[in-house]
Amino acid sequence: MFDHLRRHLGLAATALLCLAMSGLSHAHPHGWIDLRMRLVVNDEGHLTGLHQSWRMDPFYSLVVLEELGQAGGDGGLEAALDQLGSEIRDNLVSYGYYTELTLAGEKLGFDEVSDYTVLERGGRVEFIFLLPLSEPLPLAGQTLRYQVFDPTYYIEMVHEEENRVPADDALLVGGELACEARIHQPNPDPELVMRAAMLDVDDEAEPGLGRHFAETGEVACR
Repeated sequence: MFDHLRRHLGLAATALLCLAMSGLSHAHPHGWIDLRMRLVVNDEGHLTGLHQSWRMDPFYSLVVLEELGQAGGDGGLEAALDQLGSEIRDNLVSYGYYTELTLAGEKLGFDEVSDYTVLERGGRVEFIFLLPLSEPLPLAGQTLRYQVFDPTYYIEMVHEEENRVPADDALLVGGELACEARIHQPNPDPELVMRAAMLDVDDEAEPGLGRHFAETGEVACR
């Protein structure tokens, strides 16, 4: 039922995907996700997790919602979206939830996601989840950086925008700490841009390609 989703999450290609993408340009990426990020901070000023919202692009959302509607089943659309959320979560585990978080250049670990939901809002499918850190991390005096990206660059993941600039809620920090948050745009090598553009819908991108095209969120707390 959800085979098309697996390909969008970096797994095997399916007939549905080829049909869904037939009207798009044969160059990476083949879809996009609008991202919102909120750093979850406890009363001690420690980062405990990353609360993320991913809004699928309108075309992909339409394909998903139409398939869910045709599938029917008990519980209607809400139950189908719940099942979709479980599949998204399960598929993302082996990819580190498409998220890299670093402190002083060192990658930080995550626990498994248990708090998540999928809903339809404004005709778009939205996956919302809490990605918990393996250990709470003090933020005072620290600068954190993160990237959220599909390693194959099959999906482009960008922070929510308003008038072509990041939206006010694209990156937020919870708690009472004084923090400055910035979103840095990627500056990929022109050769990488050309290689990505030459990839066909059925081509397998080199692992890690998406990292070079990912925006970087930066949070510095005093």
